[in-house]
Amino acid sequence: MAGDAPEIELKKFPDIKVAVISASWHPEICQALVDGAVRGFEQSGVSSIEVRRVAGSFELPLAAQLAFDAGFDVAVVVGLILRGQTPHFDYVCQGVTAGIMQVSLSRSKPIGFGVLMCDTLEQAQERSGLPGSFEDKGYDSAIAALTLLELDSQ
Repeated sequence: MAGDAPEIELKKFPDIKVAVISASWHPEICQALVDGAVRGFEQSGVSSIEVRRVAGSFELPLAAQLAFDAGFDVAVVVGLILRGQTPHFDYVCQGVTAGIMQVSLSRSKPIGFGVLMCDTLEQAQERSGLPGSFEDKGYDSAIAALTLLELDSQ
């Protein structure tokens, strides 16, 4: 999904409650992703946005489930998993991806997936929405989640 994001026109969602959930590793990258997600929600008129932080990306699925159980309508999860020298990367990526999908499907609520899974820090910086980035996956994840709300209201 690298490259130009599609232009998506969204209706306004002033009455929804949103959780933006971030891992804590690589704080500069994660903060840029959080900022992008918040910006995306604000452009759609969302006024109730709560940012929550967890230790690492592996904790994101449970944090999203707890947010939904607490009454949130939409969640975005963001983080960065960097490839290292062991298979740990593969297991964490698989666990986070499967866990987020399971929570979204079991709760029938949208989760924008903004977890970067990169080989290098430079790849993450290019996708994080930092100045000079060519992508903003935090923003894109918020918009993706909102498009699912539009489907639900049709």
